Amino acid sequence: MTAWQKLQKIAPAAIGACLFVLSIGAIHSELHHYGWQNVLASFQGIVKTRLAGAFALMLINYIILTGYDTLAMFYLGQSLPLAKTSFVGFVSYAISNSVGLALLSGSAIRYRLYQSWQVPTSIIAQAIAFCNLSFWVGLLTVGGITFVVDPLQLPAFLHLPFLSVHPIGFTFLAIIGVYLLVTGNLIKPFKIGRWQTPKIPFAVSLAQIGLTAVDWILASGILYVLLPGHHHLSFPGFFGIYLLAQVAGIISNVPGGLGVFETVVLFLLTPKYSSVEVLGALLAYRVIYYWIPLGSASLSLGAFELFQHRQERRQKSGSE
Repeated sequence: MTAWQKLQKIAPAAIGACLFVLSIGAIHSELHHYGWQNVLASFQGIVKTRLAGAFALMLINYIILTGYDTLAMFYLGQSLPLAKTSFVGFVSYAISNSVGLALLSGSAIRYRLYQSWQVPTSIIAQAIAFCNLSFWVGLLTVGGITFVVDPLQLPAFLHLPFLSVHPIGFTFLAIIGVYLLVTGNLIKPFKIGRWQTPKIPFAVSLAQIGLTAVDWILASGILYVLLPGHHHLSFPGFFGIYLLAQVAGIISNVPGGLGVFETVVLFLLTPKYSSVEVLGALLAYRVIYYWIPLGSASLSLGAFELFQHRQERRQKSGSE
């Protein structure tokens, strides 16, 4: 066996082990940042029915998130079982949301899991590209409509060259308009450098948008439910604030938007709520939306790696 063949055999397991370590490190880092006492205090100040509602929305949201990989495999004509695509979707999003560098970490997880099920490398690459494209197509559509309909004032600390999100909304919608025109075969695909507009059926593009829209609505609903009282702010009004904070967090590339997301939400909500109330809701939101799924996904990935290791040992012993 050549050195390259040995590397190819070892690399997938090494990737899985590294991802598991990174996941545990992310949990430790965030707990160190906030402290157990602050986390517990934030939960104690929230009505239990609100916590239960937020937890239920989180479960539904992560079920929806598994749809990205299922839709990708459907688009690519792969007959992988729903249980496997759902497992990949849950683990990749639960970990990449907190670990950061979502494109890199999520792609590594997808490569590791799909490779273990003998999915061709070319298909894995296309699935990774499709899932990432779906995320951005949905975000640009939902964000574009929200920012145009309800143009929030931008916080000065973001240092953007305009006062409201209006220009951002129109830019987002222009990009999506071109994308839908291409997928709807109303204009020809074109190239920008090495990048070429993808050949995706119009119906699949609409499914991408619908899936992501539901994803964002559910995710924002988790934090909205955790706020102390909603007579100050309607959900549509809050949705724009949530999207702006998430976009700022994504652009910052900080793991989970830690600090950036909270700063934007706190700045835009404190006129309507006290800072203590908002911080308590934000802490509870981070635990429910990020930490609980991250812990579950880390344990699932660890169990998967142990199972794969045992399978490899059995195959090796059986061949000797």
